[in-house]
Amino acid sequence: MAAGAVIHTFDVQLADLDRGVYEDLSLRMARHPSETDAFMVTRLLAYCLEHAEGIAFTEGISATDEPAVLVRDATGAITAWIEVGAPDADRLHRGSKLADRTVIYSHRDPAKLLPLWAGKKIHRADEIVLRTFDAGFVDAAAAAVARRNTLTLSVTEGQLYLDLNGTSLSSAVHDHPLA
Repeated sequence: MAAGAVIHTFDVQLADLDRGVYEDLSLRMARHPSETDAFMVTRLLAYCLEHAEGIAFTEGISATDEPAVLVRDATGAITAWIEVGAPDADRLHRGSKLADRTVIYSHRDPAKLLPLWAGKKIHRADEIVLRTFDAGFVDAAAAAVARRNTLTLSVTEGQLYLDLNGTSLSSAVHDHPLA
């Protein structure tokens, strides 16, 4: 955990009807001093939307050789490399070589992000997807975050329904192919 990090706890009820994932989670997240609330919320959403056995947060913004979230199988092999924000092409290339699947979640405008990776050497770029949310969704969720949080997240037909500390929000999950 980074020095000066702020710890946030999230009691999550997850119902992802699209993937058949139903879990009650108790998560502790350390928010690095240089990490924005929007980035932290996007990291939390990525964790929930990718939830599978073996999923874990990494050191996040402090990690130079790992994504924000990783999924490992029982042998320790990386099955999913889950980036948050706007990782550089070299990170995506490395992650795509190490993992069976690579995905990016971002709270930023995809029209500004996709050109960052266009024409760059990225292993299996055609299989990598950038996932974003409706404009303002992540910022509104970030405004509702406290140190201790109760969150209900439902996903059905690509639509996300979020209740965070009594604030109800919804957004589509938009998929943008990298290549």
